[in-house]
Amino acid sequence: MGSLPRKKLSTDRLFYKIGEISAIAEIESHVLRYWESEFPFLKPRKNKTGQRIYTRKDLELVLQIKNLLYKEKYTIAGVRKKFSSNSLKKNSVSIETIQGVKKRLKEILDTLNRDVRSQKGPVISDKKNGSQLHL
Repeated sequence: MGSLPRKKLSTDRLFYKIGEISAIAEIESHVLRYWESEFPFLKPRKNKTGQRIYTRKDLELVLQIKNLLYKEKYTIAGVRKKFSSNSLKKNSVSIETIQGVKKRLKEILDTLNRDVRSQKGPVISDKKNGSQLHL
């Protein structure tokens, strides 16, 4: 964005300072701070000295926001609306997924029980689901 050449930074790190995010996304630091005030989902943590510490997820959000605002010509309100509708979909888990995980966990427990039974040790019973664990 500015006339100063920007140095290339690694995008495979866990944490970044605001200047590093600014360089990667090619957006001025004051714009990032403004976006933090406008988008409640963009909230980097702060370290002990008060510096913003961005994660990879934050970097991805910044790049998505930049794309929506500058390339797809969304308004600030439009970006907010887009992310609020997407967040509902991202945070929901289907009942089928939960049931599948529960079934797989029971299979693992049964396998562990069979392996432990062959070792002939004390038994612990789980009254809730009727299984036994041999120690």
